[in-house]
Amino acid sequence: MAVIESVKDAVSHAVDSVSSSSGHAAPSAPARTFSLRRPGLHGEGGTDSVALRIEATREEMSAARVPLPYRDSCANLLIPLNKCRYENYYLPWLCQDERHGYEKCQYDEFKLRVKKMDEIRAAKGGERSN
Repeated sequence: MAVIESVKDAVSHAVDSVSSSSGHAAPSAPARTFSLRRPGLHGEGGTDSVALRIEATREEMSAARVPLPYRDSCANLLIPLNKCRYENYYLPWLCQDERHGYEKCQYDEFKLRVKKMDEIRAAKGGERSN
C-alpha cells in the first residue's frame, strides 16, 4: 500500500505544479481517475488494472447537489455524469463514456463488498449471518 500512497502523492504534486506554473486552474473532474498496472495479481502472471481514485470531498458533493444515498466512493464520477446529463438534456447517447465509467465503478465496489463478505463467511466456517 505504500506504493499506492507514493503514487497518489506524486500525482497530487504533479497537478499542483502544473496548475501553479501555468497560472490556470487545474482541470476539474475528468482528470480525477488514475490507473496503475500491476503484474501478477491473479497468480498466473496476468495483469490487472488497479484504479487509484481521488474521492470527491463533501464540499464538492454538496456543491454538485449529489443526493445523500449516492455519496459513496464513486461520487467523483457521478458529478461529471450528472453535469453532462444536465447540459445535454438527459439524452442517453451523449454521456455514454461518463455513464460507463460510473457503472463500472459501482460494479467494482459491489465486487469488493461480495469479496469481503465471502472472507467474513469463510472466517466463520461457512455460516451465514442471516
